[in-house]
Amino acid sequence: MQGLINDFLAQKRFAVVGSFKDDSKFAYKIVKMLIKKGYEVFPVNPNLSEVEGRTCYKSIDDISHSVDVVSVVTPPSVTEKILKQCLRKGIKKVWLQPGTESFAVFKFCRDNGIQTLDNICLIEESFNK
Repeated sequence: MQGLINDFLAQKRFAVVGSFKDDSKFAYKIVKMLIKKGYEVFPVNPNLSEVEGRTCYKSIDDISHSVDVVSVVTPPSVTEKILKQCLRKGIKKVWLQPGTESFAVFKFCRDNGIQTLDNICLIEESFNK
């Protein structure tokens, strides 16, 4: 498991999908932490245009840059939609933050060759490095 975590953290470009209403939201904390650690970060939320001075994209489909990892902080029903966008963009690494998972999410990833990390907090793992 640690090898997979290290592989994900070795990537350079992360999209983070979730709520960024204020800096107490978990997705917002992930964006700030990734920026601080030097990653290229693409926030994704259909209701915002900017997060931490960066363009906030309406969907994964709207990101014009390549993305290595998508960190998902959404309810499972939304996560399923995000995964379909990842598949269309060719993104094969998805970090499912606790609470984003479901049987359908895991099945979709398994059926489509998407590597996942789940039930492991990105912030906790990243700060341990």
